[in-house]
Amino acid sequence: MHFYLETGPVSVIILLIISLTVLQAQRYPWLDQIMRQEQLMLGCDNLGGKDKFRLNVSNLEHILVDHKHKLLYCYVPKVACTNWKRVIMVLTGESNATNLVDIPASLAHAENSTLKLSQLSTEESSAALRDYTTFLISRHPFERLLSAYRNKFVDSLPSSKYFQARYGRHIIRKYRPNASQSEIQSGYNVTFPEFVHYLLEEGTNTNEHWSSIYDLCLPCTLNYTFISHYETLSQDAKTVLDMVGAPNIIFPMTRNGHTKEHLRMYFQQLSIYEIQALYKMYQPDFKLFGYGLEEMLGYDLA
Repeated sequence: MHFYLETGPVSVIILLIISLTVLQAQRYPWLDQIMRQEQLMLGCDNLGGKDKFRLNVSNLEHILVDHKHKLLYCYVPKVACTNWKRVIMVLTGESNATNLVDIPASLAHAENSTLKLSQLSTEESSAALRDYTTFLISRHPFERLLSAYRNKFVDSLPSSKYFQARYGRHIIRKYRPNASQSEIQSGYNVTFPEFVHYLLEEGTNTNEHWSSIYDLCLPCTLNYTFISHYETLSQDAKTVLDMVGAPNIIFPMTRNGHTKEHLRMYFQQLSIYEIQALYKMYQPDFKLFGYGLEEMLGYDLA
């Protein structure tokens, strides 16, 4: 198809619109990236600009290091972090698995399986942050929160048993009226409203699984080269791996927990005041990464 336009401001605008439309249709990753970076900068400005941050190595424990490919990855629980940790293990030579799903999740999460930026000196950390490709992955805050709740308090997994004992007992004891001793002792069957009540009373930083991305990855302090979205995970993974010259790695796509499909059902158990309070707690993540509540509520709270 050919377009014959007279030169001038109008024709330039038309050509830009056509070009952007074609690029968007092709899901050109860098167009998405420009918009995501702009969203992040605007969000940080609205939150008060860049945080004044004197580099403290202890604040960088969620950033994993691959010196070989000069890559830094800030992992966020419930945002494909198990599979990305598997990728990092292969990139750094900690594993020679060809099918990454064969790497046990317990091994991927082991303390010695990946190098953290917090384990480097301040000078080494500063140099890596300056010279390496850095990226993080965002996810709708409420979808991520619900995924954490279902995984840790509903699923029957070894890790769930720990969370039920460590947090479930406390939540039931404090936030379930007339809870029996057997209910408290088991820590099992924490309801979603009870879990939310706990977060609203005691904050989100009691565990990394429900801490905000804003707190875990410091996106208004550190300059991230690439911002991935959970919704475009596979495509973004390929882009990042191509950027750093990684070997041919097939990013593992494991089972879908269908969390998004259950959002409305779970959040209908909450009052509008609880949803508003919860939104306020995660507002930085909503603002920085362009998420809203229209799909879930039919309107936004912003």
